Amino acid sequence: MAALSVTLTGQPNCGKSSIFNHLTGLRQKVGNFAGVTVEKKTATIEYKGRSISIVDLPGAYSLSARSQEEQVVTDYFKENKPDIVLDIIDASNLARNLFLTLQLLEQGIPLIINLNMMDEAEKRGIKIDEMKLEKTFGMPVTNTVGRDNASVRTLLDVFTNTRMSNYKPSEMLQAHIDRINNLRKSGLAAEKIEEEIITARYDFIDQVMSSAVRVDAANKTLGDKLDKYLANGVSSLAILIVMFYLLFQVAFTWVGQPLADMLGEFFEETVAVAATEAMAAAGVADWMQSLVSDGIIVGVGSVLSFVPLIFTLFFCLSFLDGTGYMARVAFIMDPIMRRAGLSGKSIMPLIMGFGCGVPAIMGARTLDSHKDRMISILITPFLTCNAKVPIIALFAVMFFPGNAGNIVFAMTFLGLLVAIVMAKVLGSTVFKEQDSSFLLELPPYRMPDMKSVLLETWDKGKGYLVKAGTIIFAMSVAIWFLSSFNSDGMTEDMSDSYLAGIGSATSVIFAPQGFDTWEAGAAVVTGVMAKEAVVSTMGILYGADDVSTEPDEAEEASEVMLATDMATAFTPLAALAFIVFTQLYSPCVTALGTIKKETGSWKWMAFAFVYTCAVAWFASLIVYQGGKLLGFE
Repeated sequence: MAALSVTLTGQPNCGKSSIFNHLTGLRQKVGNFAGVTVEKKTATIEYKGRSISIVDLPGAYSLSARSQEEQVVTDYFKENKPDIVLDIIDASNLARNLFLTLQLLEQGIPLIINLNMMDEAEKRGIKIDEMKLEKTFGMPVTNTVGRDNASVRTLLDVFTNTRMSNYKPSEMLQAHIDRINNLRKSGLAAEKIEEEIITARYDFIDQVMSSAVRVDAANKTLGDKLDKYLANGVSSLAILIVMFYLLFQVAFTWVGQPLADMLGEFFEETVAVAATEAMAAAGVADWMQSLVSDGIIVGVGSVLSFVPLIFTLFFCLSFLDGTGYMARVAFIMDPIMRRAGLSGKSIMPLIMGFGCGVPAIMGARTLDSHKDRMISILITPFLTCNAKVPIIALFAVMFFPGNAGNIVFAMTFLGLLVAIVMAKVLGSTVFKEQDSSFLLELPPYRMPDMKSVLLETWDKGKGYLVKAGTIIFAMSVAIWFLSSFNSDGMTEDMSDSYLAGIGSATSVIFAPQGFDTWEAGAAVVTGVMAKEAVVSTMGILYGADDVSTEPDEAEEASEVMLATDMATAFTPLAALAFIVFTQLYSPCVTALGTIKKETGSWKWMAFAFVYTCAVAWFASLIVYQGGKLLGFE
């Protein structure tokens, strides 16, 4: 028997992902549609001896191609004719969802109309007459509760038993399609035609709603009551701050970061040591021991140490998104973010950027428009992630004793300010021709479908491991080679390595900023590998080998390093300029690899590196030269 091809389509927040997850489970494959960063989910399952291929299209409000998602859906139906198209509709927001349904039917695409979230509709006092709806469209109508696996699995019988060739548009629907076709041939101005077409669609939707839907307007849901506090007024901002504070505590303090530290220590202190001892016992060459221990194992360890943090963070975010709260966050922040040229949803990856740039960059995939995704990815590196705090703290306690807290706060504010300014600049230049569309439609509150939450968490984490990990691994080995070799071969003295040579060459460009030593140049280069490496590199080069990267131990480290040449290598003003530069310059290798993965382009990864370094260079120049003009040194 021939395989059956099924395509799922629908608007955002209609429960489409839950249905796909319940139908496919772990058999799904996640990738991107060709040429774009929009997520593509596919799966092949077996049911009653028949192979069913399922494609989950991205959520789209319409076929107007205003966003990448809408363009993907439009192009897909131009190039593919699946056996069955399941149009998933949020039954509690029927009128809004039917707009996409009509557009699909106007293009001659037969549909199975699936009323999802019927339980939510009933809670809102919405009664839908499915028989009248089926008669109105001339298409089969089904219903599901997306969180209920048994309910969703009934669709498999619908797929195998339904022959879409038996269904034709009803007279009422055909009259609407004829009206649309006549408008397109009318010769009116394009804008006027579109206005008339939109009016015609809403006229049809009004007829559907009046004949097949009854609403008990007096039925006020718990969600309506919650929105009084969670989506409106000062209380909504206060609750938002508390929610994200707790989220960060879970990800970076209570669960994710401790597990990440344990994993990192395991690779450095157990795996690397064991591998070194085993290779030494086997008589393996020193350079190979160093490559395996300091390059490969440390490189892989740096990738895997992020895994607990990423999985924890995305689990929390997927859970909150499943409740409907994340849509409220976007609603609350939209007026503020619009001033920076972004939509309200952009606040979510930016907030994550204060913890770690990697999940923040990955989080940008949830944004509705290509413009918002790209700008969010490109400004995230300016924010003060956890790895930058040790650098700021170390230099602050060394050169600005008593004001370390003020310096850390100032750098955090500077990073946020630069991010906002560059969002406006990028939105007005590089992405000027692209529109940012955002519909403020709030989904109902609900208990998250844990299967979908876990699958989404796994998809994001797996993507980081498989794709970003390969790039990070390669760059880790490259940095190892540069720090371990010179033209004469392997060296134990980093000051004689290629890295030192690169540091010397790099330091020349920092003469106007007052920190043109090769040590500073080398620290900047290793900082691309990981921002924590700036502190450890400084410690090694200035004679304090065991320098902790923990901010609360920065004072002890500074006392050791003050006894070295570092105190004379930097003036307080040069130290401040160095802090500013390291706050703003290139993302770390892990983040750069993630940018490559999320944008699908080496070009954008290179652009992120170059333009952040340029911004950092000019900002540090202004600090140093401006300070000199004001008499500071």
